Amino acid sequence: MKKLSMDELNRLSVEAFKEIKKTSIIVVLDNVRSLHNVGSFFRTADAFQIEKIYLCGITGTPPNREIHKTALGATESIEWEYAASALDFLPGLKTEGYEILAIEQTDQSISLEKFDIEKEGKFVLIFGNEVYGVSEAVIQQSDHAIEVPQFGTKHSFNVSVTGGILLWEFFRRIHL
Repeated sequence: MKKLSMDELNRLSVEAFKEIKKTSIIVVLDNVRSLHNVGSFFRTADAFQIEKIYLCGITGTPPNREIHKTALGATESIEWEYAASALDFLPGLKTEGYEILAIEQTDQSISLEKFDIEKEGKFVLIFGNEVYGVSEAVIQQSDHAIEVPQFGTKHSFNVSVTGGILLWEFFRRIHL
């Protein structure tokens, strides 16, 4: 066994990445305060060929040195847009056929492994603030809430860790 070199990894160029068909997932970061978490989402979105990221409310936007530290250039490959509120564009995405999913623990949330992910589906995954989660107003606009099962003493993951888990699971069930 040997570690692969960068050439052996056969990575796409930014230009080639922009031309390929994307996974029909839009990520919404709703008032995510940590710029490192924002950068992590960009990098994960690039890895799983995500369609777009919406940055809302207090969520920081590129160009930003702190975002770049964790994004490592993914802000150049992933399409993104800023909106003052997720409520400004969610109705339009719903009209376009996207299923709106709040990633939150609610009285009606569905555990990730039980959620039906259709291969041809179009999804919006909404991740909220590190302390307060997804706002109640955004939850009310969502079709479902999804949560990741946990078995320890804590009641939540870091938001970027949750993003990695969700994006991998959706990508895996759609493409593999």
